[in-house]
Amino acid sequence: MPAPNPAFDPLRAAGVRAEAPQGRFMLITAPAKINLYLGVHEQTDEEGYHGVDTVMTTLDIADTLAIAPSDRLMVKTVPEADFPQESNSAYKAAVAMGEAFGREPNFAILIDKHIPIRAGLGGPSTDAAATIMGICRYWGVDPRDERIDAVARSIGADVPFFLYGPPAHLDGRGDTMREMFRPLTGTPVALVKPMTGGVSTVEAYRRFDESPQPAGELEPMLDAMRAHDEDAVFSHVSNNLAPVARELCPEIGEILDWLREQPDVRAVDVCGSGATVFAVCKTQMAAEKIGIAAMKEHGWWAQAAKMEKKWTFYRCGLALEEIF
Repeated sequence: MPAPNPAFDPLRAAGVRAEAPQGRFMLITAPAKINLYLGVHEQTDEEGYHGVDTVMTTLDIADTLAIAPSDRLMVKTVPEADFPQESNSAYKAAVAMGEAFGREPNFAILIDKHIPIRAGLGGPSTDAAATIMGICRYWGVDPRDERIDAVARSIGADVPFFLYGPPAHLDGRGDTMREMFRPLTGTPVALVKPMTGGVSTVEAYRRFDESPQPAGELEPMLDAMRAHDEDAVFSHVSNNLAPVARELCPEIGEILDWLREQPDVRAVDVCGSGATVFAVCKTQMAAEKIGIAAMKEHGWWAQAAKMEKKWTFYRCGLALEEIF
């Protein structure tokens, strides 16, 4: 991502009034994710949450957050969301940070959305994590502070991953970091999903409870990730929520079947509870061809991407450090 023009203030350009001095905005890339492994267990904890093991990695498709000090907390998305800003995960994360550190979370936050919603790609979670990281920078808070982990978990199960991954194995509710691995940087991926509609995570888990599916073997995936053996990693891709997603949205099943027939595909599965299906490809050209065919021949949403490992911060048009 090129460094932004320091003369361009995206908050003011979007009509968001921030009281901080000109140029104090920070840009943060917030990457999407895919689950290379997702194993939902039948057992639930005392609060009714399922045990979950997951291995996730991030992609170079990303939202971009611009954040700056303001006289009050404001969140705006582009395109504009059709729900109140108080329901936005970034807004909730800022409020939670304020409560955790006893400070007023007065920031103007603009989110340039590129990750589709209800897609299983982690859009709301990565936006929340980027907000947390940005506030940490402004307040001088160490991201390893135990209060940060509590804030992240309070927003959503995937938020801790976006703070500390990727790629990584998490368990518990899918929010407890267990192990991080060498990144699979540059691996091509084709993303395909129905143009409209999606799968509710709540409905997916309800349907899973009605007809539980066994989780795939976890250890072979972990061993492959530790060895950085890509062939073994992609041969153990697994998601036991995929049958539920297929049942709730039959078009997901059509996409799964179609992707498995495409040339130069190494692995295919559903992202989280859907509705996006990912295909790990042998080449970037193969991923791009799949994306074009998915759109032209079937009218599906599609995008070619690559596995990535980096958070990137920019302030005043100058690159800061990269957070893994």
